[in-house]
Amino acid sequence: MRAVVIHEHGGRDKLILEEVPDPVPARGEILLRVRAVGLNYLDIFVRRGMPGLPIDLPRISGGDIAGEVVALGEGVQSVSVGERVLIDPAITMPDGTGGALGESATGGLSEYFAVSADNAIPLPDDVTYEQAAALPIAYGTAWRMLITRGRVQAGESILILGASGGVGTGAVQIAKMLGCEVFAAASSSDKLAQLKDLGADHAVNYIEHPEFHRYVRSLTGGEGVDVVVNYTGGDSWVRSLKAVKHSGRIITCGATAGFDPQTDIRYIWRREMDILGSDGWRRQDLIDLLNAVRQGGIIPVIGAVLPLEETAEGHRLLEDREIFGKVIITP
Repeated sequence: MRAVVIHEHGGRDKLILEEVPDPVPARGEILLRVRAVGLNYLDIFVRRGMPGLPIDLPRISGGDIAGEVVALGEGVQSVSVGERVLIDPAITMPDGTGGALGESATGGLSEYFAVSADNAIPLPDDVTYEQAAALPIAYGTAWRMLITRGRVQAGESILILGASGGVGTGAVQIAKMLGCEVFAAASSSDKLAQLKDLGADHAVNYIEHPEFHRYVRSLTGGEGVDVVVNYTGGDSWVRSLKAVKHSGRIITCGATAGFDPQTDIRYIWRREMDILGSDGWRRQDLIDLLNAVRQGGIIPVIGAVLPLEETAEGHRLLEDREIFGKVIITP
């Protein structure tokens, strides 16, 4: 079969499309004909190399996988051949720690993929493979961040940084579904217009308002917002602290722009704010998301659908921030 293999860390030229042996499902596993794989920043970090987190090479990345079951390993009874499934990327490593497909183990950027049957979630006929592959890592993370950890409520105001990416577009839709006043931040007028179409109430342009906290406070009578979603870190961190109203909260699930930013703890105690971490998703989050898609509450935003041989272009679209929503690869 064909697969995109990373033999060494580096630039997009390290994504090598090559022929590899077809996988054979072991006991308890299923063999999937991969129909769609969603790309995430995690795939870029795996390709570049992650400081403090060694990645075994060679590695096939890609954790958001949807496809059709074509064979069963010994003992599998919970899944049938021909069934459409979404794969939960969360796995447990031999040492008991958590991991993700495509990072801690082989991912799905290939024509076929063998995985534990326990990771398979039935895919309703009215949800496409592409829609399903957009969900787990990005939308699942946004769902858990806002609903489970953030306890976001109807009527609250929420500022979402990096709102045009996969996690961001998911967070915008979830916040609107909950009945929030949404401030969506992005770096271009085109992306902001699309975010308004998604339901965002206010557009915050980083380029026009580099000190975005001042602009947000001006829109809220000087108070700030109830919630800030910040998974960028870096230079945006202190400004996020300044954008939160008294007794508000910041929710973070990552740091795409840097994990060791300068901070100013005065704002934390003076405004009695809460800072909440949210790590990934749980199986029920993905099941709830599929139901939300079926009911029309969530419409996965897909910016590009590319064939397997254009995986490097998918990485480029993410790295250069040229895409609105998810990049989907169809092997």
